[in-house]
Amino acid sequence: MNRYIKGRVWRFPENVDTDQIIPAKYLVTGDRQELAKHAFENVRPDFTEHVREGDIIVAGKNFGSGSSREHAPRALIGAGIACVIAPSFARIFYRNSINIGLPLVECDVDVVEGDILTVDFENGTVVDMNTMSEYSFHPLPDFLMDLLEFGLIENTKMKLERMKSR
Repeated sequence: MNRYIKGRVWRFPENVDTDQIIPAKYLVTGDRQELAKHAFENVRPDFTEHVREGDIIVAGKNFGSGSSREHAPRALIGAGIACVIAPSFARIFYRNSINIGLPLVECDVDVVEGDILTVDFENGTVVDMNTMSEYSFHPLPDFLMDLLEFGLIENTKMKLERMKSR
């Protein structure tokens, strides 16, 4: 995982739940690319047409509320989202995201959709390159960076599943 990213902002409101991220009817697969095709389709139908690799979601508080499905962060990774920034996250969404390698930053930032942000995970800063406004968050600890970098938990699960199917 990069310890520094730069990407374009997608804005979302407070209380975005996992059903908004990926509708339940698509939970028949765990494939990231397939899930990505349907990300936010009921609330932002244009999302999948315009999202690009490295984009960043900035949302209001309580992002990822709802069910405990891992499909939601998988869909975001498949769509190319490099990071999600919000003042708070649903705990199970936070855990699932870290487990599969989607970095989350708990920070309240005032940005506009389309702005370019830089995120420095080691130093705990978010900079809006359009206004040069800087925001701080608690830097991610090394063990968390390692989990994100290697997708340790997700990769271990996939290896165990492959071993069972032999």
